[in-house]
Amino acid sequence: MLIEIPFDSKDAQKGKIVTMEDAKAWALVTFEDGEVKSVEFYDAREDINDFVDYAIVARQGEPIWPMMEENIFVLVAQEGATLDEIIEGFKFKELHEASY
Repeated sequence: MLIEIPFDSKDAQKGKIVTMEDAKAWALVTFEDGEVKSVEFYDAREDINDFVDYAIVARQGEPIWPMMEENIFVLVAQEGATLDEIIEGFKFKELHEASY
């Protein structure tokens, strides 16, 4: 499954989730069998050509309607969370469904 996340950098270890407006990069996480298989970074969300299963955003109220139109399920993590914190929340179903 593929998960897209707006990040403040292209550093999987030090980067943090930010609002879609403030994103300097978009992480595309390949998640299988309960673990991260790979992380790729893109300059813009539009550069991701794969079918994405989930998007994780930094806060409620983000402009998620394009994702909803693409049948992407959108979840909300805490702004400033690291990739490890986000994936842990995803695995244990601690992230909340986004609303717009």
